[in-house]
This record gives sequence, structure tokens and C-alpha cells, in this order.
Amino acid sequence: MSRQIVLDTETTGLEISQGHRIIEIGCIEVINRRVTNNHWHHYINPDRKVDHGAFEIHGISDEFLADKPRFHELVDSFLEYIEGAELIIHNAPFDVGFLNNEIALLDEPKPAIGDICSVLDTLVMARQKHPGQKNNLDVLCRRYDIDNSKRTLHGALLDSEILAEVYLLMTGGQTALTLEAEDVSQDGGDQGIALADIKMKDLMVWSVDEPDQEKHREYLNMLQEKAGKCAW
Repeated sequence: MSRQIVLDTETTGLEISQGHRIIEIGCIEVINRRVTNNHWHHYINPDRKVDHGAFEIHGISDEFLADKPRFHELVDSFLEYIEGAELIIHNAPFDVGFLNNEIALLDEPKPAIGDICSVLDTLVMARQKHPGQKNNLDVLCRRYDIDNSKRTLHGALLDSEILAEVYLLMTGGQTALTLEAEDVSQDGGDQGIALADIKMKDLMVWSVDEPDQEKHREYLNMLQEKAGKCAW
């Protein structure tokens, strides 16, 4: 069984060195390239103010976070959920760096992310696949024809859901996606936005008889003569 966790975080700001902390973690489980209903999502009280610039990106306020649990209250559940999985993250050093910082701040020692998971960075993958182009999540959604109209603000669970679609399309070609939407909840906990139920359509296989095959060969020969050199 191949188990992957598509993960995203939101933070109070960009720099760990300036004391910034995680305020939201959203995880989507993918087993054998199918998104499941087993997701993990929590808002987190960072015990510090959210920078104005960060608030403009994700819209998560200090007032909203005031009654949310601290990271130390959630860490065991989180580590148990991700242990042994491959984490799929866009710009992984940012999220993994913040997660390891939260772990390092705990009173009780806990394993670092790299000790219990492998990590795949979809930003690195996208840059290799589309060199010289922009490869942020919004651009990738346009490139792979993914509807991200709900993404007026960044959110960890929403971005994880979108990244799961992007990753599956980047690694498996065009895939039929059926989205079964649920309401977005601002309550934290295990409530959250819709999950993508990914279903493959049956492939239609057509058999061709010998006369039709011969006509096709004749057509290809005609193209070869006109073009001079063809790459089939």
C-alpha cells in the first residue's frame, strides 16, 4: 500500500528566526493514488501575534486563534497520523522547517519530520517538469486546468486539496476528477472543506480490423512522403 500525505501549513509570518509560528496544519491522505476521507486539520494558537502581511494572505486573525489548542496538545495526534507516509508538500523546506521548529520548542523530545517520513517537494518537481516558468500553486492550477476559484485566501486544508489534484495530474497525466463538495468550517478540529474523491473513468478500447489498419498505413505513408520526415 502506498500512503502519501499532502500537507500544507499557514504561519504567523515568513521567518522562523523572527519567532514566527504555525497557526494551521491541513493534511489530505492519498492511498494508491486515491484521495481518502481520512484528513487531519487543526488551527493552532501560536501564543504570538499574526503579522499583518500574513493575515492579508490567509485571513486568520488573532481573535480567531485565541481559543484554539497549542501545538503541544496536538503533536502526538499529528505525528501518529503522518508517521511512515511520504509527505507531498509544495516548497517543502518552508513547511518542514516550521514543523521541526515547533517540535524543537516542545518540552518533551519528539522525532523530527525527516525521522518518521520521507518528503517529496512538488515545487522542485514542477521546476524540473516546467523549467524557466512560474510554478506556484495558482499557476499550476491554470496549467493543469484545475478549478481553484474557492481559493480567494490561502488555507492549509484547501491548499492541500488543490495540491493533491496538481500532484496526481503532474505524475499521472490527465485524470478524471470528481469533486464532492462539503461546507467549509471555521471551527477547526477535524471539520474542514471538501475532499476530492478521485475516480478513474473506464478506458474504451477499440479493435481495428485489417482493412482499416491497411488504410491507416497508407495514410501515414502519404504523410511521410509529403513531410519528408515525421516523428510518430
